[in-house]
Amino acid sequence: MSDLVAAVAVYPPLEPYRSGRLAVDALHTVYWEECGNPRGVPVLFLHGGPGAGLSPRHRQLFDPAHYRIVLFDQRGAGQSTPLGEFRQNTTQLLLQDIEQLRTMLDIEAWLVFGGSWGSTLALAYGEAHPQRCTGFILRGIFLCTPTEIDWFMNGIGWFFPQEHARFAAPIPEPERGDLLRAYARRLFSDDASENLLAARAWSRYEGSCLHLLPQPEMADELESDRVALGVGRLEAHYFLNKGFLDEDQLIRNVDRIRHLPAVIIQGRYDVVCPPASAWRLHQAWPQATFQMVEGAGHAAFEPGIVRALVAATEQFKRSASLQDHIPFIQPEENP
Repeated sequence: MSDLVAAVAVYPPLEPYRSGRLAVDALHTVYWEECGNPRGVPVLFLHGGPGAGLSPRHRQLFDPAHYRIVLFDQRGAGQSTPLGEFRQNTTQLLLQDIEQLRTMLDIEAWLVFGGSWGSTLALAYGEAHPQRCTGFILRGIFLCTPTEIDWFMNGIGWFFPQEHARFAAPIPEPERGDLLRAYARRLFSDDASENLLAARAWSRYEGSCLHLLPQPEMADELESDRVALGVGRLEAHYFLNKGFLDEDQLIRNVDRIRHLPAVIIQGRYDVVCPPASAWRLHQAWPQATFQMVEGAGHAAFEPGIVRALVAATEQFKRSASLQDHIPFIQPEENP
């Protein structure tokens, strides 16, 4: 990387050279985009949440001269429609969407990059389709176990008591023993205004706990209607269904991807997805590189985390399996 890029940790902003909307079934249409080098090494970016959607900053984690960068908003998230739709929305259907997108783009296999819920989906995808993966970059590991879900709903209050109290406040006292189901009743009711109020409270709670040091503007961003509806409704939906995964499925099936190169990056003070899950994954998968980032929480763009992520994309760029020279082809304008 140039000295300038190294100094700011990420690559300069870039626009997609191609984008579109893929109707994956009669209800859902997903937004997708490609950036970088059309003849580059394919990399798939999987966003968090579920339901958080893409940010233009996500494109900047990859060298655009080397990588063909594919990003998409998962069902019900971001620019995908309908926003916040939980019907016909399961992990297995998301895996089908990824395969449909890969086939449409005529990609044989790709490097899979995912953080938080994106790490969950990346592991599930890899274990279902290992032959379609060249490796993994995983951040802020979430295995979607009942223990992790309970931690999110209740345990975070040990470290963020004011934020958790604010999260619980809209729920009547008799219902607070099961905040997940209490919120679900409001998020999935027939009252759209009630849905939105509950989604804002849920998303504000998560946004307030993402960073090691407070970042109020991030909480405000997550509280916006577009982000909140996706995050609140879909996280509750997936939590209620334990991610549509069998018990400890992602750890039990690591053997299916053990042969593939992987980097696991974890913030030491990640309260949203505590480091114990990343350590569990590494214990099951010692062949993967493991990096604990000191002085960092959960968010991908905390300084230590983002430097580690870009370093990982650079590591794969230099690796023996991906080192063939790739000519940069100037993309055509987005139709």
